[in-house]
Amino acid sequence: MRCLLSFVTLGLLLVLSDPSWARRESLTVEQKNQLEHIDRVLITVLALSDKGNIDAGPLADVVATRMKEFDYTPVTDPTQPHDAELKIKCEQRKTWEGTTTMGSDADLPDAPSRIWKGPACQLGYLLNGKKMAWRKEVRTEFDDAQAAAALAKAGDPTTFAMAKLQSRLEEYDFPALITAEWGQEARLFRLYDDPKTPIARKVKLVALFGELFSVKAIPRLLDGLNGPDRSIAKASALALGNIGQKDTIPVLIKTMKSGAPDLRAPAAKALGIVGALHGDFTIVDPLLETLNTDDVAVKTEVAWALGKLPDMRAYEPLFTLQKSLYRVHENDSDPNLVKLKEAVNWSIKQIDTWEHVQ
Repeated sequence: MRCLLSFVTLGLLLVLSDPSWARRESLTVEQKNQLEHIDRVLITVLALSDKGNIDAGPLADVVATRMKEFDYTPVTDPTQPHDAELKIKCEQRKTWEGTTTMGSDADLPDAPSRIWKGPACQLGYLLNGKKMAWRKEVRTEFDDAQAAAALAKAGDPTTFAMAKLQSRLEEYDFPALITAEWGQEARLFRLYDDPKTPIARKVKLVALFGELFSVKAIPRLLDGLNGPDRSIAKASALALGNIGQKDTIPVLIKTMKSGAPDLRAPAAKALGIVGALHGDFTIVDPLLETLNTDDVAVKTEVAWALGKLPDMRAYEPLFTLQKSLYRVHENDSDPNLVKLKEAVNWSIKQIDTWEHVQ
């Protein structure tokens, strides 16, 4: 049993490990220390049209302004002291420079794309002159600048494309992502705590706290879970699950069983993750009690959670639920019931596997 539990826990850790966390684990202690103390950031921007280099000044100004949001000191003169170099290449017609086709950042929506040939800005950074693995890319909605400019009656296609890319850099939260990559929690906390920070951005920051497994963020997440904004509350529940601290189990159980209706499913999901990470079978009874809910979304997350920490107590309730879903088929049924059936089937298989290995 211990062997299998270790295997399940390891599997969950691999699933939860975001690319930024994985990269940091591969760094030396000296490199991690350097990243955590980055303040002066050299901003290098290259802008390329179909005809060659163009003025990158407006794009560089945007990047410098965005980095100041997290209290970094932008540097534009490479001869001046700096701790790291943030490199951005913006092109009217992108040439490939990115990650592999599978795994790591390649699976993320803002990962460099091998197939995109339209306007794009690729972002990366150098530490001690060495190119690091963190890569991001922003793209326009159109892949042909000339056709898009003509349709919009905007005149010069290069000017049109670069203006659109500038807008993307103004809205894309690359400063938060690179701050998380560098492990600088304090800068993330300062922006989160600022009352002027928009709610939508705070939600994104909460997600980053979870990806960083930030134990220091837990007090903020508990406040967010019980706060007035539902989007922050839901994100906080999921982040608590990702962080995986055992002492958050009671609050997750309480939220799952008696919290606001839209918080119960995220809390059940988080509870399954934390309970499995710690091999804490005390979560099974509360999950089974909640399995009786009429809320399909909650029932689905509870079913998934029961499979993450397999226990024979869950077999009969799940099997009974499975029989009630017999007539649910992927192509002609309520998609929510399809998801529930998938969760129930998977969890029953986990319990069967658990019993076979013991």
